[in-house]
Formats: sequence, C-alpha cells, structure tokens
Amino acid sequence: MRKKITFAYDGTMFNGYQKQPNLRTIEEELERALFNINNHKYTDVVASGRTDRGVHALAQCAHFDIDVDITLYKLKCALNSLLPSDISVLSTEDVDNNFHARYMVNKKIYRYILNMGEYNPIKRNYEFQYNRRLDVEKIKDAIKLLKGKHDFKSFVSEEAKKESYVRTIFKATVKECDNKLIFEFTGSGFGKYQIRSMVGTLVRIGEGKLDINYIRDLLNLSVSKNKVYTIGAEGLYLVRVIY
Repeated sequence: MRKKITFAYDGTMFNGYQKQPNLRTIEEELERALFNINNHKYTDVVASGRTDRGVHALAQCAHFDIDVDITLYKLKCALNSLLPSDISVLSTEDVDNNFHARYMVNKKIYRYILNMGEYNPIKRNYEFQYNRRLDVEKIKDAIKLLKGKHDFKSFVSEEAKKESYVRTIFKATVKECDNKLIFEFTGSGFGKYQIRSMVGTLVRIGEGKLDINYIRDLLNLSVSKNKVYTIGAEGLYLVRVIY
C-alpha cells in the first residue's frame, strides 16, 4: 500500500535530507521510524527532492510502500511518536501505486529570508544575518530577469551532474518586511544550490558590487560560475510541493 506524507522539519541539526554514512539526516530518521511501523522491514522513502544541510521545510512530501494495515490517522501518530522533535508529519494520504513523489512534481515553492536589521542570535539558524541595508529597488528589478524558461547551469553546483539545467521559474518575488527581505521562487524544479546562488547574486547587486546585467550574463552562460556567490543555507525554506 502506497502512502504519501507531508512533513516539516528544522534543518539546523541535520546534514541534509539524503542519507550519508555516520551523519544525521532526515531520510534516515524517516526510514528508522518506518522500520518499526512496517513489521521491522526496511522501507524506502522517496521524497520530492533533497534539501541541503541547514535548509528547512514547511511542507516536504514523500511516498513509501508499507504492508501493515493501519489507518492514516494512526500512521501519522505512530510516525510522530517515533520521529525526533525536529521532524513532524503534517498529513498522511493513500495514493495510487503509480504515484511518485519525485517524478510527478509539477511545481515547488521556496522562500529565503534575509535579515538586514540588527543581528538576531535567536533567529541565526532561521534567517540569514546580513545585518546591513541593501538597495531593495535594484534587487526588485534584477529578480524579474530570473522569471521564465532558462538554462540555470551557472547557478547550480558542479556536484550536481544533469543532462539539462533548463528549468522554468513561474514566479520570482522579493518584498521587504520589518527590515527583512523575503524572496520567493515558484519553479518547475531547482538544482543544487540554485536558489542560494540566485539570492547571493541578487545580494551582490543590492550591494552595488554587480550590475543587473550580470544576471543576463549568467543565464547566457557567458561568465564563469566560479564568480557566483552562494549565500548561507539557514534562510532557505521549502514551502510547498505542488503535484
């Protein structure tokens, strides 16, 4: 029986989503919990995608197959009783056996929060502590260039080997609220470090260190990706996965 879960996590104390030897990861915690629920059988969990170390999720999605007959409510309760306090299952659903949490994604929404105000030690793991003013109007002009269908190879880590880096960004916005910049991107998919590199480049434009046309150059692959600034992970959130 295939199940879909929607879950949230605080990425601060994890080494990312994907399992890694001798490191604490979200995937390992989920599979450990399901091992106890699914009659002590290894249960593969397939998420909509991987998040990096320190990245948070408000509504990540995954699917898995289990043999036990359990109601959705009891499954949710059982998972949450076995998972650590920095992961919480928000909902459980029955899905068709053809459902695939990764390959059937239509859109993903990510948010990035940057603090331009005073350093906040309480939120240091949840907002990037930039703590200086930026030219917000320049950033608003520049972010518009990221919308549409582009080759985002310049913004993606070289660790991520893909046949194609072409993706569509349907929405790219930034707004200022209480001395914070809140970036939001809705896209067909995002590569490793892509959002952090896009925000980092926008920050450099807001500092006056780069011209707005630098975005065009990166999208045209006419400058070295070694000159792309990747901002810290702590301000990044997976907000929603749309199927």
